[in-house]
Amino acid sequence: MIKSIIFIFFSFYLLFFHTASANEKIKIGLLVPMTGANKEIGESIIKAVSLAIKDIDNNLIEIYPKDTATKANQTLKSAFELSEMGIKIVIGPVFYESLTYLDEMKNLTFLSLTNKTLDLPKNVISAGINSTSQFNTIKKFLETNKIQRTIFLTPIQDYEFEVKRGMKNSKIKIYKDYEYNIEPTKLTKQIEEITNYKIRKQNLDDEITRIKNSNDPNKEKKIKTLEKKYTLGGLNFEAVVIADFEESLKSVTTSLLYTDVLPKKKFFITLNQWFDESLLNETDIQPLYYPSINKDNFDAYKIKYYNAFNEDPTHLSLLSYDLVGLVYYLSFNSNIENLNKIFKRKNSFKGKIGIFDIKDNKINHRLNFYKIENQKLIEIF
Repeated sequence: MIKSIIFIFFSFYLLFFHTASANEKIKIGLLVPMTGANKEIGESIIKAVSLAIKDIDNNLIEIYPKDTATKANQTLKSAFELSEMGIKIVIGPVFYESLTYLDEMKNLTFLSLTNKTLDLPKNVISAGINSTSQFNTIKKFLETNKIQRTIFLTPIQDYEFEVKRGMKNSKIKIYKDYEYNIEPTKLTKQIEEITNYKIRKQNLDDEITRIKNSNDPNKEKKIKTLEKKYTLGGLNFEAVVIADFEESLKSVTTSLLYTDVLPKKKFFITLNQWFDESLLNETDIQPLYYPSINKDNFDAYKIKYYNAFNEDPTHLSLLSYDLVGLVYYLSFNSNIENLNKIFKRKNSFKGKIGIFDIKDNKINHRLNFYKIENQKLIEIF
């Protein structure tokens, strides 16, 4: 497998410096929001695609952007226009809600930037950082550290079933699995129940009372030690995986701290946070672990993008940058009209984001694993 990846990586760079023997144009459609609330994301993706074309430096590539307006009807209309132009492969749409009617365009293959994989049209391939890729990486960390008992906390949100699919696909070892309500008062009560907080709190009160009523000559010292604690009694898990993000993630970790579950004693693990810098300042919940793309590659890409456009890119733009290279590479190994068949076969590709594994119309990513500790981001593997 390693030899295969090296060969693909080498071939990819050869293609960057050599033009194709044939002069057939490589036409790639691009479906992004060019109007509406997500217009800025679309603009960033268009710029990233233009940057990729510049880096490839081959005038055989032609990109045809069309607007989705993040609406399913508009996306279908634009996809039909691309089809009428003879285009067979499309990067996009960006968002899951834009995919609804694309199964009507059976002659097109869509490389969507969504990370959702459930109920996709057969001609849509999810290229986002999906839950399976993330749980595969978390599983590697748990196994490497011989962590046997891990509980999983998943919010009752619109991506809940995606998380469950990723857990199942990765075959990660689950000690206990819980769903929680993100409403703060309900959340705190649920975390109390999950961690047996009231029992552990009562254990402490009972033990203090017992020692006070005892004849132990060292009871004053023991009582002072116990009074510094919040609970008494061990927890029956070693790690907790929290499938949440941003402020909601912080609410869950705060509730865990309140119930005397501490990251110095239990592993706090979450999903891909795209290097959210606000987490660096949350020292109480550190160390905090999560899978993500290669940080060095991402930083290098951000510098390249900023130098070209004098602005910071979105993380989705990096996906689109790599997908241009992926289509370019695959077009040299097969007729572009048959690319949909290539995505059914096992293949690998190395881009800026890392290594893609392609099989059965799915793209999984081999991710790195990081921890935040003492306000610093540290690569684990």
